[in-house]
Amino acid sequence: MSERSIRIRWAALGVGAFVLLMGVEVLTEDEAIDLVDLAGDAIQTALIVASATGVALLTGRFQDEQDHKETLIRDLQMARAEGAAWRERAQGYLSGLGVEIEKQFEEWQLTAAEREVGLLMLKGFSHREIAGLRGTTEATVRHQARAAYQKSGLPGRSAFCAYFLEDLLPARETNGATRAQA
Repeated sequence: MSERSIRIRWAALGVGAFVLLMGVEVLTEDEAIDLVDLAGDAIQTALIVASATGVALLTGRFQDEQDHKETLIRDLQMARAEGAAWRERAQGYLSGLGVEIEKQFEEWQLTAAEREVGLLMLKGFSHREIAGLRGTTEATVRHQARAAYQKSGLPGRSAFCAYFLEDLLPARETNGATRAQA
């Protein structure tokens, strides 16, 4: 049932309750009905019915939000469990990749700082983020990154990252040819 139809039903119930309560008020009145008193009673009754209807709508909305929150929590727990399982399955490969990256850094004769910057770039951090993590300036990180590019013989960050990551991903077919063939 849509949110709009729920609101319409609650509004109809509220109007029905108002009419019923005003009918009871008029029928049970012992004295002559004064228009001012009737208007005052109508306002009081309308406020009571509106408040009750509002509380009912808010309670329903709150319950919907709670249900949605519980669903999101379950989905998050499932995603975390799947991520942990994937990391566990991939750990052997990742360890081997880390060793090979370190070997390549040694071959390029990168300094400890250049190695750290290189690893953080491979993890996807920006120069600004790397500077924050390392407690240095962004200019220092850029200088160390340039030194790593020069020592590796690669033209820049994209080529540096692709050097290590390109072959980890499956070839993507485009117009009948794989990326590796293109």
